[in-house]
Amino acid sequence: MNSLADDAAHVESLTALSRFRSEFHGCLPRRSDALFELCDAMLCSDSPVTSLPELTLTAEHQRGHGAMYDALNHGRLDIGRLRWSLAALPLPRAADGRIVLAVDVSPWLRPDAPTSPDRLFCHIHGRAKNQAQLIPGWPYSFVAALETGRTSWTQVLDAIRLGPADDATALTATQLREVVGRIITAGHWAPDDRDILIVMDSGYDVCRLAFVLADLPVQLVGRLRSDRVMLGPAPPYHPGPRAGRPRKHGPAFTLAKPDSWHNPDQATITDTTRYGKAEVMAWERMHPRLSHRGPWLDHEGELPIVEGTLVRLRVERLPGDGDPKPVWLWSSATGVDAEHVDRLWQAFLRRFDLEHTFRLFKQTLGWTTPRVRSPEAADRWTWLVIAAHTQLRLARPLVEDLRRPWERAARPGRLTPARVRRGFRHLRARVVCPASAPKPSRPGPGRPSGVRNRNRAPRHEVGKTVKRAVTLTEHRNQTG
Repeated sequence: MNSLADDAAHVESLTALSRFRSEFHGCLPRRSDALFELCDAMLCSDSPVTSLPELTLTAEHQRGHGAMYDALNHGRLDIGRLRWSLAALPLPRAADGRIVLAVDVSPWLRPDAPTSPDRLFCHIHGRAKNQAQLIPGWPYSFVAALETGRTSWTQVLDAIRLGPADDATALTATQLREVVGRIITAGHWAPDDRDILIVMDSGYDVCRLAFVLADLPVQLVGRLRSDRVMLGPAPPYHPGPRAGRPRKHGPAFTLAKPDSWHNPDQATITDTTRYGKAEVMAWERMHPRLSHRGPWLDHEGELPIVEGTLVRLRVERLPGDGDPKPVWLWSSATGVDAEHVDRLWQAFLRRFDLEHTFRLFKQTLGWTTPRVRSPEAADRWTWLVIAAHTQLRLARPLVEDLRRPWERAARPGRLTPARVRRGFRHLRARVVCPASAPKPSRPGPGRPSGVRNRNRAPRHEVGKTVKRAVTLTEHRNQTG
């Protein structure tokens, strides 16, 4: 009986992978076969992708390098259809059945590409501690579904390139709204289910996002800087002749000054295998003091009070750090118990699984390898990488572990994405390959010998091209 069940699961996984490959080929209206073979070559290469022309030498790529560059520069990919195809796939869930999403930005650095437009200064952490620098590149915002437990697997659902005129908070809010909408439409969430949990790092304005996405069934968890100041709930109002108007805010809560803390509403201690003892304290109904600046500049009427739960997490140890600093989190959830508080910080720790996906994209699949000029070509290559990663995820239960002699044998179901990629070439013969055979053709004449290219590519400045108003007075002057 177990053998029959395993065979049925194997056939179902093969069918799901073949169905996605056919759907992905349908998302390529122009240069479809060349783009599809480029994705297969990325999956079946024996080594990490370090050069696009070398991908055309693999057996899975039947066309020349000229067709590959033509497809990447002038092909077409229906991103909207591909997004719906990714949302229709089964989503991983947490231990309590909740969907957990992570959003983060990863840059495609292009410091030596002055002819490439829409580059921004990307914040990059240096090798030394507390060292960072700004390097020109294309930043991409990714949204992925997280699994439970320690793993290097995520399910990437969306990617958007940040442009010079884009507001990062507004673009992230729109991106999350569209992703959640596709998840609900695909039937992964019902009104009786738990709210979708969205985790993010300190680079996001989590309070602003919680206010903008308040109409969605989501809970947000984000890290705060340790120098922030939060405010407690307003004290009860006692009317009287000298009472004055009711207070809007309670006492200040300075994260860096323990003397300003009041007794926590929840406190837990959890023993973990990786971080040792995790001590958690939580304060409810904590909110920041808002002003008519930044994203709240054009807010009409009185500024709202965005209340949530403030969480302080301190662990006993970190890998490579003997004295870890406490982490401050803020969640849009209110009225939480001790179990919910533990679920919040545990979900935030799972956010770092997305870093493994970025590392796989860059070091193995060669996401930032091509030296393309146009950002549109960069978008096509980015979605090809996402489609390849999705196929690796669907192939997890199908490939065998082709481990190196010095590697340990992986437990069933615990293959890493890189080790699944090693066996994808053997699996490709059993799944659908909708790309047709190439037609014989002759190369074009090209530029005559000895004639220089007189159409020089324009050069573009790096950074923001749209100056936004900082104060309310500037905003009123710009809007007239």
